Amino acid sequence: MFYYISFLRPPATQSYPSGSLSVTPQVANDLRTEPFDGAQEIYYSWSLVNPNRTDSLPSITAPQKLTVWRQSSAYKEIPVPPPQGLREGQSYRLVLTTHGQGRPHIINLAAHDIGIRPFPVLSMPILFSSRGRSASAAEKQERIERVYRVPLQAGENAFLTVREQTSFDLDKKVWDSGIGLSSWLVHLAQSPAQPGEEHPEIVRAREALLSSDSRTIIELGAGTGIVSLTMGTLRSIASKGKDGCILTTDLESAMPLLEHNISANGSLFSSSSTRPRPLVLDWDNEKLPEEVRAIESGFDAIVMADVTYNTASFPSLVRTLSSLIHLSPPSRPPLVVLGYKERDPAERTLWNMTKDIGVTFEQVGERKGAGGQAVEVWIGRCQTGVSENV
Repeated sequence: MFYYISFLRPPATQSYPSGSLSVTPQVANDLRTEPFDGAQEIYYSWSLVNPNRTDSLPSITAPQKLTVWRQSSAYKEIPVPPPQGLREGQSYRLVLTTHGQGRPHIINLAAHDIGIRPFPVLSMPILFSSRGRSASAAEKQERIERVYRVPLQAGENAFLTVREQTSFDLDKKVWDSGIGLSSWLVHLAQSPAQPGEEHPEIVRAREALLSSDSRTIIELGAGTGIVSLTMGTLRSIASKGKDGCILTTDLESAMPLLEHNISANGSLFSSSSTRPRPLVLDWDNEKLPEEVRAIESGFDAIVMADVTYNTASFPSLVRTLSSLIHLSPPSRPPLVVLGYKERDPAERTLWNMTKDIGVTFEQVGERKGAGGQAVEVWIGRCQTGVSENV
């Protein structure tokens, strides 16, 4: 499992240039329901907001130690000194990290030990001004961002910025399996193919997801979109064609944040075929959206991460999965990729339910993080000849 730095008490949207501002850091799991069990040093730095900056990697000031987080003092407000050299009217982001070396504010999806430390966080911009609304009455922030490194070719890097809500809405946070599956995809793209030596399902995954040929891919339960954003970035390097698509689906409530994250990272996508397309797909609706049914010859891959937290939704999920599979000809069934972290043993009944529609899963990887339940990566093989109405 992974741990995340976030704000139990976030900073205000505006602060006075003189004096300090107060925050209450939090170190917990992805759903913020399990606090970190131990002591964790937290460092702070500042990132100047420059509206004219085009670089996707935010620069930060030298990190300074802020506090040592412990459960016993989890609700304590911590004063944070303002940026040095601050001028009236400037905006900065507050950055909280677990160390001060290198790029501590970046989550490296290529790291073999990803998640061994709690993930860093960036606040939204804080306006430092003594004018207008009084700083004491300024609204508290309701969003945070995290930045992820995706290595590309020839030593180049892409940096994804993914926004989350600080509310408890489940579809507005990055979940463990989203990061774990994204990390696995990056590793798949980085690892050279080994003909005759790789697991057959890894070979299938590489061909379905990262081939230079056009590919049609759909993600179910995308949430903030991190998996599709990673996939679009990787395919922007691999793909030579302009056909194909990445459909990024979830409920209507997830669309505003999902659309923002796609737009905010738009410069990373080489064409419309690699830029994720947000789309409402409700598993409870028996009929697939028209945009999905319009995909000729079906999908090359169906991707899912952390879709198992609600076992009551399994019949609808399996029916949706079956409908998507049957869009493809029997001679070319899609690859099914699942990122999964166990939260309840009953969730594993999904594996038996998918056998009824001809999908058999095999585990091909994992990301352990800081311990506890690992993120597992499973690939589903679709058997032909199974009725859609099973």
